[in-house]
Amino acid sequence: MAALGFSEQLLFSPNPNAKPLSPRTLSLRPCPCSSHHDPLLAKDKDKDKDKEKERSTRRAVRIAWEKLLRWSRSWRSRNNSPDILQRTSKVAVLGAGSFGTAMAAHLASKNPQLEVSLLLRDHHLCQSINATHINTKYFPAHNLPPNILATTSAKDALAAADFCFHALPVQFSSSFLESISQHVDPKLPFISLSKGLELNTLRMMSQVIPKALRNPRQPFVVLSGPSFAVEFMDKLPTAMVVASKDKKLARAVQQLLASPHLRISTSSDVTGVEIAGALKNVLAIAAGIVEGMELGNNCMAALVAQGCSEIRWLATKMGAKATTLSGLSGSGDIMLTCFVNLSRNRTVGLRLGAGEKLENILSSTSQVAEGVSTAGAVIALAQKYHVKMPVLTAVARIIDNELTPKKAVLELMSLPQVEEV
Repeated sequence: MAALGFSEQLLFSPNPNAKPLSPRTLSLRPCPCSSHHDPLLAKDKDKDKDKEKERSTRRAVRIAWEKLLRWSRSWRSRNNSPDILQRTSKVAVLGAGSFGTAMAAHLASKNPQLEVSLLLRDHHLCQSINATHINTKYFPAHNLPPNILATTSAKDALAAADFCFHALPVQFSSSFLESISQHVDPKLPFISLSKGLELNTLRMMSQVIPKALRNPRQPFVVLSGPSFAVEFMDKLPTAMVVASKDKKLARAVQQLLASPHLRISTSSDVTGVEIAGALKNVLAIAAGIVEGMELGNNCMAALVAQGCSEIRWLATKMGAKATTLSGLSGSGDIMLTCFVNLSRNRTVGLRLGAGEKLENILSSTSQVAEGVSTAGAVIALAQKYHVKMPVLTAVARIIDNELTPKKAVLELMSLPQVEEV
């Protein structure tokens, strides 16, 4: 028994000078192999810890969201300047194509008291819009707000206008603006919705409009971003950017356009927004060619990534900010135009890739694919700014009938394997 008591003492008390433990004390001490090492209890504890961690994460997310909403309310209260719509009585929209009509409808529905004058050339369509409030050519299933007045008179459209939205094809803009310049107030802000470059001069719309109006100080804003006209017309959530050297004017146009279904960001990088908006149309043709040739998703991703790099190289050489190219007017617009079938430029490329001739494609559609004209300017710009642009140059050569889509792909794939930049 003494030996047994000694072994118990050694087992529970490593100190040889410690007093022997009584049987009662021994019975009250936790066994080393009890709950601490019980796998079922340990598993329950782990579950409790996981649940607490999940609750903490959710709590942190909820707090972050509430902070965002408080910041939003605070920002609005600090920047609550007089609503520009209250000081705007008339807006002119030049061009009753798909996006011009959608913009007119957006402005008119936002403020029923606003007079929206829609300028177009087609007398019959003009009369039809005024009689039925429907643009039968572009939106036969949509009713236009009654405060849109269509006209073929530039004088009437521009008289007493507070803002003018330019929605005409780029290649026709100079001649048209020159013909109406006598009716344009030199202080009338022009908001360009047109994406592209003037083929012969390589000018952007920020250069075309003041030059054609013979007024280098004509207030100018460019509006761009991922926005299909039909979705904009349907009031689906959309985000775009307005860019102007005049920050006050950019904020005014932001107020004029912003609505529950349209977010507008501002920028001072006019060059970046315009170049991205113009060249993404050329890249969309390339994406369509890949789709038409059924070259697969790997090829599509590689091509669009390369095209994005080429646009960035050129735009930054022209003075644009690299951050602009990753924003709404850059990556946002590129993704929409390259990957969605509603894109006119992508459709042109798809049909080219399937073997159709360009003249047949263009003659079968009433809408303008700006990328076809802009592609010709790409080569000249690449040479001017010493930038290698293999994908966009290949599109230009295909359009000029100097290269077949199949041969273009073979030549692009045969380029040297180089370091990514």
